[in-house]
Amino acid sequence: MKPKISVAVCLCLALVPLELAHAQNSSKQGRILVNLQLVGTTSLGPQGPGATTEIGMEVRRGPKFDRSFDKQITGTISPARVPSSHVPRPEGSPVLGTGTGFLGFNGLAHVNQRLAGTGIYTNTQFTLEPPDNTIAVSDTHIVEAVNTALVVRNKSGAVLAGPVALNQFFGLAPAIDRVTGTLGDFTADPKLYFDSDTQRWFLTLLQIDVAPATGAFLPGSHIEIGVSQGSNPIGVWYHFRLDVTNDGADGTPSHPGCPCFGDQPLIGADANGFYISTNEFPIFASGFNGAQVYAFSKSALVGGALPPAVHFDNLPLAEGPAYSLQPATTPPGGTHAPDTEYFLSALDFTATLDNRIAAWALTGTGSLNSANSKLTLTSVVIGSQVYGQPPDAQQKPGPTPLADLLAAGLLGKPAQEHLGLIAANDDRMQQVVYAGGKLWLGLNTVVKTPNGPTRVGIAYFIVTPSWNGNTFSASIAKQGYVSVNQNNVLFPAIGVNAQGQGAMTFTLVGSDYFPSAAYALIDAVNGAGSVRLAGPGAAPNDGFTGYASFNGRTGRWGDYSTATADSSGAIWMVTEYIPNAPRTLLANWGSFISKVTP
Repeated sequence: MKPKISVAVCLCLALVPLELAHAQNSSKQGRILVNLQLVGTTSLGPQGPGATTEIGMEVRRGPKFDRSFDKQITGTISPARVPSSHVPRPEGSPVLGTGTGFLGFNGLAHVNQRLAGTGIYTNTQFTLEPPDNTIAVSDTHIVEAVNTALVVRNKSGAVLAGPVALNQFFGLAPAIDRVTGTLGDFTADPKLYFDSDTQRWFLTLLQIDVAPATGAFLPGSHIEIGVSQGSNPIGVWYHFRLDVTNDGADGTPSHPGCPCFGDQPLIGADANGFYISTNEFPIFASGFNGAQVYAFSKSALVGGALPPAVHFDNLPLAEGPAYSLQPATTPPGGTHAPDTEYFLSALDFTATLDNRIAAWALTGTGSLNSANSKLTLTSVVIGSQVYGQPPDAQQKPGPTPLADLLAAGLLGKPAQEHLGLIAANDDRMQQVVYAGGKLWLGLNTVVKTPNGPTRVGIAYFIVTPSWNGNTFSASIAKQGYVSVNQNNVLFPAIGVNAQGQGAMTFTLVGSDYFPSAAYALIDAVNGAGSVRLAGPGAAPNDGFTGYASFNGRTGRWGDYSTATADSSGAIWMVTEYIPNAPRTLLANWGSFISKVTP
């Protein structure tokens, strides 16, 4: 999977028949691990002044990965780059205004992330793309994180604490000490979740060890886990650390090619457990070890106790290793699946097109609270509408200050740059919600819009799972597409309340729109409604990853959005866009937070 770039300077169609001969099931018993540590506690409080001016243009590259598993299409949006045969051809949606009851405001922008940090962490952040937007919401607070900063707001949008650097929050070494040149922990991929059952906040973050003198990766990787000690996120949190190196040391399994790192940790929860899924890649070699699933007792984490950890690995699926298993969350007031956590994943192993998705049931989750956990993970493959590898997204031309500076010799000699495309990455699953007895999700896909070449669209699925104690099955209750003629919609996230009413957020960008925040209402009867423009973009994406001068060509975007319900049934959403706001030298991305009541 595409790693996050934490640098100031970066680096024939085979369609499966719709009629499946049979559903594939796999069943595996989890293994108890001892590689989870309780590191101690950490505090989040009002932060004093941080840096006011960015200093330095340092380089830091992301982790290496198996290029054969990188599904991103680079270079052009020419139809020749994506096979047109069998590509979905949905009707384009009109773009409307927000409607009544809408609330929206700017979230964290790159300038906030770049200047986050106080004390020894002042001016220690790198320029980063993409932001990886994530939020969680309670009755009183919004917590937002991006790569690599965290902020707490009230529900009107006012900042109550932060922004704080995530390395600072977890007590890790500063990303860079600009006085000594010492480099610290590589971190990426934050994820947030508010658990309405326990009234506690959960935060996860990928960490990889680096050599302080050079920044080269070392053989050690962890998932940092923060759990608040109360319902107010401003205060003391427990800090756990999950070892995902998986090289046989410290109680971890010995996997091929490891030491490894757990790319893009995904999180979910049911009544009994808290779950993390990663994609495992060797740090120093090529290869891909598939999805890894980790399960923990939720009550133990909330109590600050060291829970038993159950690990599932070596998960085959159809003709390839399972990847990006998205665990589900349940909205406030919703009903959890009894003793079961559900996951969903995609099956496009060839980065072309597919018409199958996979549902997973992790059963026996009540045993997580005992010393003898007995969990079983079972999958079933179901036929679906066609989805496939998206192209990169075209942008509307506009002001590009960074490109102008490069043409004027910013890096020593003039460089003529073209307006970059925006990366849609691939067609892996985005976040999953379990509400009203159904699983809701969306993903990026290639679409053929009317009167135009292939663009990026969204495929959404509403799945009904069933576990009767012996057999797991699943069927699609509703599916469809979201697209805008001649433009692109990408990186969806669906939030659903306990009544089964939801909203999907995403970025809208193309020849008619600068990168903008948009959304569509969704329910299980009518599917997705019209596209609504929430936060109009003010300019093109003009960040360093989109230019050849920084060893780029396609601007990194996403890599994900977030949508979540609060106890009133309102849906809160965050996605990336380009705001009319102060920027840094090398990046101009921002996030837009919005609320709708379906």
